[in-house]
Amino acid sequence: MAVRNIVKIGNATLRKKSKPVQVFDEELGNLLDDMKKTMIEKKGVGIAAVQVGVLRRAIVIEIEPEKYLEIINPTILQKKGKVVASEGCLSVPGFYTDVERPKTVKIEAYDRNGEKFEFVGKDYIARCICHEIDHLDGILFVDYTEEGKEYKREKGVE
Repeated sequence: MAVRNIVKIGNATLRKKSKPVQVFDEELGNLLDDMKKTMIEKKGVGIAAVQVGVLRRAIVIEIEPEKYLEIINPTILQKKGKVVASEGCLSVPGFYTDVERPKTVKIEAYDRNGEKFEFVGKDYIARCICHEIDHLDGILFVDYTEEGKEYKREKGVE
């Protein structure tokens, strides 16, 4: 496992839509392992493959201390409720702003072996899932609020 460089805001890669994973193999497993190691090293709680420069629909989230959820090719099946809370991002270091997200989210996805599963995330985990899925679609949390838009103007990004 290797720690990879984090792609930062201003890099056009973050705005590209990630492609579905087609092959569930050792290379995918290595990517997921590297993403997990990078996330832990950088003190994050979630990471999308695009954040390490790989345009594939793959996510790793810490759902409990030292327990991780790997999400490949996710589809959101259902969203319920709304909650506003602070978010940050490894790709936008040092900036935090309140973002509205669903209180509960149900997804369908695949694991590293290509097995389909469903998962329901609530509260903080729902927030993480939605934040990371946004990354797969080229969306950053700073896009949702005036504070985030002002941050982009101040930094001269996007």
